[in-house]
Amino acid sequence: MRVENINLFTIFFMVYPSCYSFYNFEHDWDPFHSKYSHFSEKERLQMVEESRNMFRFGYDSYMKHAFPEDELDPIHCRGRGADHDHPDNININDVLGDYVLTLVESLDTLAIMGNSSEFKRAVQLAIEHVSFNKNTTVQVFEATIRMVGSLLSAHLIIVDPRQPLGDMRVPGYENELLDLAHDLATRLLPAFSNTRTGIPYPRVSLRDGVPENCINETCTSGAGTLILEFGILSRLLNDPVYEGLARRAVTNLWQLRSNVTGLLGNVINIQTGEWVGPMSGLGAGIDSFFEYLLKAYILFGDKNDLKMFNESYETIKFHMRRGRTKCNTGTGNTPLYVNVNMKTGETVNTWIDALQAAWSAVQVLNGDIEEAICSHALYYAIWQRYEALPERYNWQLKAPDIRFYPLRPELIESTYFLYQATKNPFYLHVGRDILNSINEHTKERCGFCTIHDVHTKELEDRMESFFLSETCKYLYLLFDVDNPVNREFSRYLFSTEGHIFPLDQNFHRKPWEDEEAKWRSEAEVLAAAAAEQMSEPGKLEGPGFSANSRPVLTDARMNSSNCHSLSPERRYNLPILSPYLTQMEVAVGLRDGSS
Repeated sequence: MRVENINLFTIFFMVYPSCYSFYNFEHDWDPFHSKYSHFSEKERLQMVEESRNMFRFGYDSYMKHAFPEDELDPIHCRGRGADHDHPDNININDVLGDYVLTLVESLDTLAIMGNSSEFKRAVQLAIEHVSFNKNTTVQVFEATIRMVGSLLSAHLIIVDPRQPLGDMRVPGYENELLDLAHDLATRLLPAFSNTRTGIPYPRVSLRDGVPENCINETCTSGAGTLILEFGILSRLLNDPVYEGLARRAVTNLWQLRSNVTGLLGNVINIQTGEWVGPMSGLGAGIDSFFEYLLKAYILFGDKNDLKMFNESYETIKFHMRRGRTKCNTGTGNTPLYVNVNMKTGETVNTWIDALQAAWSAVQVLNGDIEEAICSHALYYAIWQRYEALPERYNWQLKAPDIRFYPLRPELIESTYFLYQATKNPFYLHVGRDILNSINEHTKERCGFCTIHDVHTKELEDRMESFFLSETCKYLYLLFDVDNPVNREFSRYLFSTEGHIFPLDQNFHRKPWEDEEAKWRSEAEVLAAAAAEQMSEPGKLEGPGFSANSRPVLTDARMNSSNCHSLSPERRYNLPILSPYLTQMEVAVGLRDGSS
């Protein structure tokens, strides 16, 4: 009888192998399960406090040593602004405009952490110190996602009648942050002038417009990632100009995609429409273009944005994806998205970059959870190897091509989105690893530093504004499960710079179209009444218009057919099965393939 029971037990697992992982005895010899299967409430609360302290230390250090300059140099404990002595230093000048960047970028993080008093104080400081009447030349993309986005986000937090983050209402507030966003966006508009394609110049002088020596080339992300911020601004101002220009750039880029592969390149000539950089991928220069197609649909409900994203997603998977077909089944190499030639789909190099780590978060938004799990796991394996994420990693050589790590948020962003989608403790462990590595290797006496070399952990004296805006924010939200943003996750959308925007039905309306419809309606009523008066004199009455008579646009929702549901196995065990996780670690050189 005992032998028969053993045979039946064995047969059961041969027929139903997916059930195998539900039995505890398997986990006794699975080191991955032992490491990742549980994250205690005590540990979680500790990480909430650790992530809050990380932000607080960076923010307080900036306010003490750098404010009102744009960034903090954490080693020398001083501020940094635009490099006026070296105008060609675009590494600095594309981002820093002498407009109190780090303070402004920190506003919604303060609100999310519930620090009402400091949020209100910071808003007042921003109102007093931020000015765009500067002789500085900035990148249109960076100024939009960092400054316009953060100003709009903080404004919407202040005026939200629900006040879900706590009492963030600023006494005497009269839309000053909205006015500042309006001022800056208006100073960026010259970038769209005198371009034959409608695709903007990459840089403008905040005082003088497009510089005489400005190049006629821009990256796809730089030109095509303005629609969220400009679209919200247009709706708040009832002015179609900002959204119209941003949308025209997106549409024209889309029309210039390859008619063979359907792919876009990463650098384009704004006058000729020629692709100067024919490389297509998911990293620097092109990544956020696809992200904003999907997010624009979610925020504004324009189905054409979703159509463009869906076509892009299928094209990307067809031409860029390598490796086995499924993340957690089958045989073959680790799934990987590579850089290809936009005209042929052929692989053009053997590296991926750190910005591509955010692709998993986009996949989560699109409902493709299993693909997101695998995309994320690759970057986490690289992080484990170096305790940082090199700017470029050569997947063929299993070594970094570019070794610095400027405290980028993309991996923790995807970690946060995957935890929201799965609630799997695996991602809490990932977050803790990232937080501990940053604390151990980048913390200096006045803040957190860029890692110059992931091998040696040599540091650079710079703390970029996105560290407080995104990296700390996503770490905090990952662990603070009861945060209002997490409790109402479906009510918010994160910009590519990590700023939160409410998903408001009113954003599905274009108020200028309402006014145009109202004008047409009134004209039609007057014409009809005049005609009626001709036949029945004395009956003409003044036209009336009620808000209730305006067309009500239905809320656009994600196409449920895009959602690939998770099996219980993915929720309660490892999101990626142990053999495939081992393969991933071998693929990046984290472990020897013979072990």
